[in-house]
Amino acid sequence: MNDKFMRLAINEAWKYQFLTYPNPAVGATVVLDNELLSIGVHKQAGKPHAEVNAIKEAFLKLHPKSTINQLTSSYDIHQYLIKNHNNCFINCDIYVTLEPCNHIGKTPSCASLIKNLKFKTVIIGSNDTNDEAKGGILTLQSSNIKCLKSKLFNETNNLLFPFQKWQKNKFIFFKLAMREDGSIDGGYITTKQSLKRVHHIRTLIDTLIIGGNTVRVDKPTLDTRFIENSSKNPNILIYSNNIIVDNSIPLFNIKNRKVTIDNSLNSIKNDKFIMVEGGFNLLKTLKNHIDILMIFVSHKHQTTSKFDFQSLGFKIIHTDKSNEDTILYLK
Repeated sequence: MNDKFMRLAINEAWKYQFLTYPNPAVGATVVLDNELLSIGVHKQAGKPHAEVNAIKEAFLKLHPKSTINQLTSSYDIHQYLIKNHNNCFINCDIYVTLEPCNHIGKTPSCASLIKNLKFKTVIIGSNDTNDEAKGGILTLQSSNIKCLKSKLFNETNNLLFPFQKWQKNKFIFFKLAMREDGSIDGGYITTKQSLKRVHHIRTLIDTLIIGGNTVRVDKPTLDTRFIENSSKNPNILIYSNNIIVDNSIPLFNIKNRKVTIDNSLNSIKNDKFIMVEGGFNLLKTLKNHIDILMIFVSHKHQTTSKFDFQSLGFKIIHTDKSNEDTILYLK
């Protein structure tokens, strides 16, 4: 067991955090003789799970001419691997941030696939607490596949935290964009890639919360225009004591959208996945309701001063430097 392979899976999965809703973000790596064969992640609900993507890529590395590269359906990939694996994974280990699922739903059981492919060892980060999906470890152990617990379970539990929250009740996260010195004013701060990621998340959330002052001053649209062919724009809760009557503000003119103005969170009591966008005043006001703070830090305008993120009262649980901006997750 080597922690670096689990850490690779964790880091890759964070790149898709929130984008897999209502599923969890999960990562996996396939290893042969302590050498990495592949990394796979779950990218979208209903699409192949992390284990399937990692195993598919590993199979292609071992069999470069395989037609499995043309398959995108989970069921098709499962069937192909079961028929054609020829015991090529018998000496392989697979690291998974979450216990392989044991049920058949929109996708087949990952535990069953790993069992059929006869992996040597499965190293697991977090146990699956979902009643419908759990039981993968028992399935694997019943076929004499060794299952080990990763020492990085704190990190995998942090990765799983949003899923556990929206499964039980609701998950609220606050998105903040800033420069290195902590400044947040002056129009767009981050790169287009980060903006697209935020817009992608907006297509999945139930409600977007924004402060009344931001609406009055910035006159935002808060849509998903950076996502091609997107037809879903989030409902809006304007958190304010004052009624806003300026209907020329763009956010009021988006089709199929509900806009609520209230100084409470009563209107989102039945929502599962909620995003808050705003500045420090709104963060301070709603702090006790926030499960995770997601900060996009721009390096486009270098400054001599660095902002003290700990002063926000949150603790950094992950740092993603996958693009020109740094993304920090705090809770």
